[in-house]
Amino acid sequence: MSRVALVTGGTRGIGEAICTKLKLKGYEVIANYGGNDLAAEAFSERCGVPTIKFDVADFSAVEESVKKIEADYGGIDVLVNNAGITRDGTMHRMDAQQWQQVIDTNLGSCFNTSRAVIDGMRQRGFGRIVNIGSINGQAGQYGQVNYAAAKSGIHGFTKALAQENAAKGITVNAVAPGYVDTDMVRAVPADVLEKIVAKIPVGRLGNPEDIARTVEFLVSDNAGFITGSTLSVNGGQHMY
Repeated sequence: MSRVALVTGGTRGIGEAICTKLKLKGYEVIANYGGNDLAAEAFSERCGVPTIKFDVADFSAVEESVKKIEADYGGIDVLVNNAGITRDGTMHRMDAQQWQQVIDTNLGSCFNTSRAVIDGMRQRGFGRIVNIGSINGQAGQYGQVNYAAAKSGIHGFTKALAQENAAKGITVNAVAPGYVDTDMVRAVPADVLEKIVAKIPVGRLGNPEDIARTVEFLVSDNAGFITGSTLSVNGGQHMY
């Protein structure tokens, strides 16, 4: 029987690459999305992965949706917390909503989803949770105090949750991507992007598949002795 994997923010960019990789490896994958119904439909047609719409920042919505997934597919064995947003701006121009939206969606969602699946994982004696952090949660980034705080929080969340559940056959790890060739990064002005790439020792942006391959390893049986780790996938840009 295939293991069931839930990937939040799974219908585009890094999330889509993770869903595609896990499906090819034989997992029963369900992709969460939060907004664009047409894009989600196109993703399902393209990748053959079913989708479910809910707000990862809403605890009740997450709880209800996880129950539906489990009723339809069985217990969730693998959780990839990939959903995230940006609301950039320097602190002296940032309002409370910009701060809270990013904290709730990027960090609060990790609690919401993990809390919804952890009891089942503990009962079954197996689980894999991978949280997608960021190089900017490790090194900071101008104009992203909200995003950097949320992503840095993910790294601490990962270590604590790993300690709590290691004896139950559950591993919890984080992946911290550097700059990856996604829609978000392509929106950066060309001259700024050129300067970013110049600081990456391997000389290129990452690909979504670079992150997907890392996640695929961490959720496999081969990674059973790895927990509480943050694996940096950034081309050497920040050696943490």
